Amino acid sequence: MGSHFAGLAETLGVSPSLLFCKMLRFLKRPLVVTADINLNLVALTGLGLLTRLWQLSYPRAVVFDEVYYGQYISFYMKRVFFLDDSGPPFGHMLLALGGYLGGFDGNFLWNRIGAEYSSNVPVWSLRLLPALAGALSVPMAYQIVLELHFSHCTAMGAALLMLIENALLTQSRLMLLESLLIFFNLLGVLSYLKFFNSQTHSPFSVRWWLWLMLTGVSCSCSVGIKYMGIFTYLLVLSIAAVHAWNLIGDQTLSNGGLARITQGQPLEVAFGSQVTLKSVFGKPLPCWLHSHKNTYPMIYENGRGSSHQQQVTCYPFKDINNWWIVKDPRRHQLVVNNPPRPVRHGDIVQLVHGMTTRLLNTHDVAAPLSPHSQEVSCYIDYNISMPAQNLWKLDIVNRESSRDTWKTILSEVRFVHVNTSAVLKLSGAHLPDWGFRQLEVVGEKSRGHHESMVWNVEEHRYGQSQEQEERELELHAPTQVDVSRNLSFMARFSELQWKMLTLKNENSEHKYSSTPLEWVTLDTNIAYWLHPRTSAQIHLLGNIVIWASASLATAAYILLFLWYLLRRRRSICDLPKDAWSHWVLAGALCTGGWAFNYLPFFLMERMLFLYHYLPALTFQILLLPIVLQHVSDHLCRSQLQRNVFSALVVAWYSSACHVSNMLRPLTYGDTSLSPGELRALRWKDSWDILIRKY
Repeated sequence: MGSHFAGLAETLGVSPSLLFCKMLRFLKRPLVVTADINLNLVALTGLGLLTRLWQLSYPRAVVFDEVYYGQYISFYMKRVFFLDDSGPPFGHMLLALGGYLGGFDGNFLWNRIGAEYSSNVPVWSLRLLPALAGALSVPMAYQIVLELHFSHCTAMGAALLMLIENALLTQSRLMLLESLLIFFNLLGVLSYLKFFNSQTHSPFSVRWWLWLMLTGVSCSCSVGIKYMGIFTYLLVLSIAAVHAWNLIGDQTLSNGGLARITQGQPLEVAFGSQVTLKSVFGKPLPCWLHSHKNTYPMIYENGRGSSHQQQVTCYPFKDINNWWIVKDPRRHQLVVNNPPRPVRHGDIVQLVHGMTTRLLNTHDVAAPLSPHSQEVSCYIDYNISMPAQNLWKLDIVNRESSRDTWKTILSEVRFVHVNTSAVLKLSGAHLPDWGFRQLEVVGEKSRGHHESMVWNVEEHRYGQSQEQEERELELHAPTQVDVSRNLSFMARFSELQWKMLTLKNENSEHKYSSTPLEWVTLDTNIAYWLHPRTSAQIHLLGNIVIWASASLATAAYILLFLWYLLRRRRSICDLPKDAWSHWVLAGALCTGGWAFNYLPFFLMERMLFLYHYLPALTFQILLLPIVLQHVSDHLCRSQLQRNVFSALVVAWYSSACHVSNMLRPLTYGDTSLSPGELRALRWKDSWDILIRKY
């Protein structure tokens, strides 16, 4: 043991006694792990789980559309192929997953609403995934409002409204699909907002890619649950298109080659990488670092001499001579190791011209058109007293840390010459005919910083061939990856989707079917279940305070937005720039989400029910506290007005909680009410509250 300890000390370059003291000090200190926990999120998640999972197995009977979805679950459990007109299969598969986890064998006759479940049916497990989706939608509403850059109080308001809304609560406690659809809708929106916000701080980071991929996955899951999910997909695509359009016009960002990354280019530049280097400056026109076999003339027109080395220019067209190889000065190889060794900020590199294999070089010789700067060339060994000076230090200008890796497109880099401290720079001057009118590249000793000194990688591949002839063939090959598709599978998949879309439902009327206009005013409800012996019953019935307030908030937002827009047209900016951008994004997302998920139903020739409105309602609920915060922050002119308004908001929210509690017996169905109590809950004549006649 002692010999091992001494060997370890020798390896670390310290004495055994010093190493022993350090180990003792380490052992005397406690091992501490710190974590940031948002207690708001924890509390909201707990409340969501409590309200959705409480007595989830009750009622132990078939409730409304469970009669249809249960049949599909039994088919899955028994491995029976089926085709229905209710939508794509992913939602049914999730419900079937709950049955699988609960050990359901599929043996139950789903023949009528109200039928008692037999002992082999795991009711709790079958309803679990919709309940979890409904519970998690509560903290997600909180996070979405935060990502829209509104206050924690506003975010809590949105989440609590989601928590107490009776229709959302009822729908998530049963074996139905709407809560799953809403969950993935919100997850897609939240993922996109996190992706968009990370674009500003850490584009192309792991976090950036994670949220981007999760956005696509979530939206795809929404469409896979119900075709209605396409509305939220279109909403996210529309907002992303506007953001992309704004990015195209942002001249502070690189404008080249993004599509190529998506087609297989490596993100991190490694030793052995083959790259094209584009000048970020882009003036007088965009160009790429370039070299060719021609050399600088021995004597310029003004009588000055040159090094007669190989010319290096900036060429404004794509060309095979724009390719360079990033080489490790300590090694001879020009290929990428496995695994690749990424190049980091501060590393010393050599840039090898791909077609001529000569190294990028600069020295104390005046540039052709800029005598105050150094000539840049590719070194030719003429066996004279002018040694190669071809080492360059990589300086990542937009780095986040001292060990940042060099990334395709994203990284803006400078090349600092090791021997002379000159920086590789585009001068912008056009060379004479001997330089084919290409743009001059120089080594600038000035300590100032300018965009003309900054380059980024546009095209990138990992070099695989050490031999020059094979490497030249590799350089001529396109960088895009040809991704072949299995057309036979797609043909079958497309046929299945088309069949599901074109199947016709024979039923044209239903007692509880309704029109889109009846949803907004909550003039309709659905009786889901009635206890066989008592008056206990479950209804899909919304919290009328929340529904009315949400509609008013949507109208208020639209009017305020148009008012601000007209005034901005007259150069009157009522809101600061950041507040205006947050206001516009929140409205585009929430009002747009409501419109995308509501207005298309006016064009549909099919039976519609109140639950079809729930995805649209969710976006209105997100908007409601946002409008309230806006009124408090920007329309209340004095502290007194803010205090009065805050008191009114508290009173309003208290009334919403009171209504939610009053409707609770119809939400959970666990309380038997008297005929008088049931009549008292019939606040609208159009509400079908079931009253037994004894």
